[in-house]
Amino acid sequence: MLYFSKSKYCGLWQCPKIAWLQKYKPEEMCIEGDLASRLAAGNEVGDLAMGIFSDYVEVTAYKGEKLDLPKMIDNTRIEMSKGTPVICEASFVYDGLYCAVDILRRENGGWAIYEVKSSTHDDKDVYYADVAYQKYVLEHCGVNVTGTYLICLNGQYVFNGELKLDELFRITDVSESIKCESDQIEVLIESAEVMLESDREPELDLSARCRSPYWCGFRGYCFRHLPKPSVFDLYRLKFDKKLAFYKQGLASFEALEHSVFIKNEKQRRQIDFALHERGTYIDRQSIRKFLNKLSYPLYFLDFETVQPVIPKYIGTKPYAQIPFQYSLHYIERDGGELLHKEFLAEPGTDPRRTIAERLCEDIPMNVCITAYNKDFECTRIKELAETFPDLSEHLLNIRDHIVDLIEPFRSGWYYNRAMGGSFSIKSVLPAIFSDDPSLDYHNLEGIHNGGEAMNAFPAMEKMTAEEREATRRNLLKYCELDTYAMVKVWEELRRVTE
Repeated sequence: MLYFSKSKYCGLWQCPKIAWLQKYKPEEMCIEGDLASRLAAGNEVGDLAMGIFSDYVEVTAYKGEKLDLPKMIDNTRIEMSKGTPVICEASFVYDGLYCAVDILRRENGGWAIYEVKSSTHDDKDVYYADVAYQKYVLEHCGVNVTGTYLICLNGQYVFNGELKLDELFRITDVSESIKCESDQIEVLIESAEVMLESDREPELDLSARCRSPYWCGFRGYCFRHLPKPSVFDLYRLKFDKKLAFYKQGLASFEALEHSVFIKNEKQRRQIDFALHERGTYIDRQSIRKFLNKLSYPLYFLDFETVQPVIPKYIGTKPYAQIPFQYSLHYIERDGGELLHKEFLAEPGTDPRRTIAERLCEDIPMNVCITAYNKDFECTRIKELAETFPDLSEHLLNIRDHIVDLIEPFRSGWYYNRAMGGSFSIKSVLPAIFSDDPSLDYHNLEGIHNGGEAMNAFPAMEKMTAEEREATRRNLLKYCELDTYAMVKVWEELRRVTE
């Protein structure tokens, strides 16, 4: 018999091979670094959404650390028979097909399904497949399903100090949208039964299923046959184009080298440098023009942010980027000493006012500032200026004087093969300074990337004093390396143009 949960069904809907790999090769699943935080965000939203319809009964049960599904199914039956108006995690099984409904609400002489998503978008096909599957299971269990809905976050909701669930969440009737998905359920399940009976791996090639936004933990496994580098590593080429090249047999850089279809200069350089030892390509004239835009005193700025799914601070929306830390290296004159300032907010506080004030203290008006991929820093500063009008003149002056240090690399004026077509600071730095351990993010303790920093700051609230101090130290070291890296990159640009 086939045993499926709604999450496994959605995997099957995305790609039949996912279901097969989950059964026969689960060890091949590679968990993305931010998956844990995404799951935590989903749980936070789901728990909060339970209160949308006021009083409710949650039927979740455990046996040890695992869910007790038979108990949950029995609890659901009992609550439905009692006429409980709202049941959360209502559980059902039909012929091996299991689902837990986020919110099951008694209405219109039957029961309505409410599926909760932590997204601000309610128009994803996979969501419709999810709800359609639940409706299929419930109806085959004899439940009169009188409505099907998605509950998503309202991306325009602004927190004013009191969380209002009726405004935070947006409910969408998806009864029409799930009709076409409902017609496919039995076909998919029948094909899955045949496929999963065999230990022979399905012969499914790469396809449009393999791209975002649908996450797949088996992507690395399915891409393992590709040459390194491959067309899927090509700079700034849409996935559909990459897939089309792959289908034409143009997967390797050797095959792409003489293709008339690759017309982008930076893509051609990426291919050429990957195949041949070309050293470093340097457009000195263009780099000099860029450096002439910089002046002393010269500042190097980098932010770290948190992104609360549920807004915590007055005036913010779901998923707002909230800066809680910055590092600032600066040089006051040509040949001057490299100086450093930094800021890290206290955990459990709204960091915005303090960080805005400190920026104005640490960065004078009308000075030259650099940031790497400056749109991020510029947008955060603009948001701070809008939040604190009394500081807006100074903050906007800072924003207007930021020069983007990524420009020489993104423009193709400086390139070597080690960059691999990526111009992020995490790619450029080791490509230039491959033998300097002080510039290696892997040598940092505890925090090695922005995602880890984003997770660490809110986690500090529940840490012991000793843990909090260690995390604080690690956050400061990580952010400091970001701006020190920018200094080293700037020095390299000066060196190659001397």
